[in-house]
Amino acid sequence: MTDPNAWSTPGGDTSHTRWGERVDPSSDGSASVPVAPPGGSTPPPAPGWAPPPRPGLVPLRPLTFGEILGASFQVFRRNPRTTFGTALLSQVVLLVVTVAITGGSAFLAFGRVEQALPRDRDAVLAGAVAIVAASALVPIALQVIVTALLQGLFVLETARQTLGEKLRLGGLWALAKGRLGTLVGWSALLTAAYVVALALVAGVVVVGVALGSGPSIAVGVGVGVLLGLGLLVLGVWLTVKTCLVPSAIMLERMTLGAAVRRSWSLTRASFWRTFGVIALVFLMIQVASQVVATPFSVLFSVLTSTLAPTGDVTDPTFLALTAGTYAVTLGITAVIGAIGSVLQAASAGLVYVDRRIRTEGLDLELVRYVERGGRSAEGQPDPYRTPEAPLAPTTHPGAPRW
Repeated sequence: MTDPNAWSTPGGDTSHTRWGERVDPSSDGSASVPVAPPGGSTPPPAPGWAPPPRPGLVPLRPLTFGEILGASFQVFRRNPRTTFGTALLSQVVLLVVTVAITGGSAFLAFGRVEQALPRDRDAVLAGAVAIVAASALVPIALQVIVTALLQGLFVLETARQTLGEKLRLGGLWALAKGRLGTLVGWSALLTAAYVVALALVAGVVVVGVALGSGPSIAVGVGVGVLLGLGLLVLGVWLTVKTCLVPSAIMLERMTLGAAVRRSWSLTRASFWRTFGVIALVFLMIQVASQVVATPFSVLFSVLTSTLAPTGDVTDPTFLALTAGTYAVTLGITAVIGAIGSVLQAASAGLVYVDRRIRTEGLDLELVRYVERGGRSAEGQPDPYRTPEAPLAPTTHPGAPRW
């Protein structure tokens, strides 16, 4: 008769040691046997405790809040070349492209303004501003694409490290094949939503100021502020509810609509916990950025007031200090941005794994995958893939109760 307390992997395999059962140290660990006391009699099996397996980044069980945060930092420490190195290289390339495109277009456009005749200067100036504004859209589009790609790759890296695997960039790229386009589309959709929200608030304020006078202007500004706060709360709520979309796209290879429904269902009973992880990681990145950048800003102010007190923009000392400060600021931005991209993707990936462990018994699938040899075993299915599973999470019959 099968022990009802034994946990089993999908397929009915009950040969594994139960968590919470004493293991005979003289055996190979594949079975639990009662240990006889000194009197020679054999008592009934006594309850003990055996820790859940931990093949890699985290133990294969429901995760605590602190474990998710701690493991997020461990992701790039365990594989710094693939995670931090890739993110830092991407940030540096983005910064160089941004400076080259926006700076070059501004230099050329406003150079024409100085050469224009006085009667044509206003029209040329308006054209120069339009050119610079349009050129700024190119780095923004590249930022959206690169952020989406890094997020997808780092979610995959987090999932593989959970199984004790570390992949190079080529291996992650092979796993992500066919899903990056969907992820970029999702990132572009989010960016468009943010732009529309900001344009709506700005439009309300501008209309109120343009059409009103006196109290009417105050009313227009007040309505714009209230609308902005309402959209901010709505945006935070939607961000938390859909934060697992990239994980569903990359790990379960779902379509965009199915991934949104998947994230919505997984966060249904864990909104505040998920919000806490996302908000805390975001705050840590922002605070770290300010803590590192503030001393350089103070130093620049002191040096400027000492070495170039007149503030003349043609002074070589002033120009050198400004260029040095700008270069240091860009370097700090690149490093903090690289670390932040890894932390944000890793924390979201770990929340996704934790929610599936709690609702579907994913830990049993992961344990079986590891015990069968992981990626080295031929024909081994991906444990994160559930092509025949329903979109809404269901309780796995073999999942342990915690």
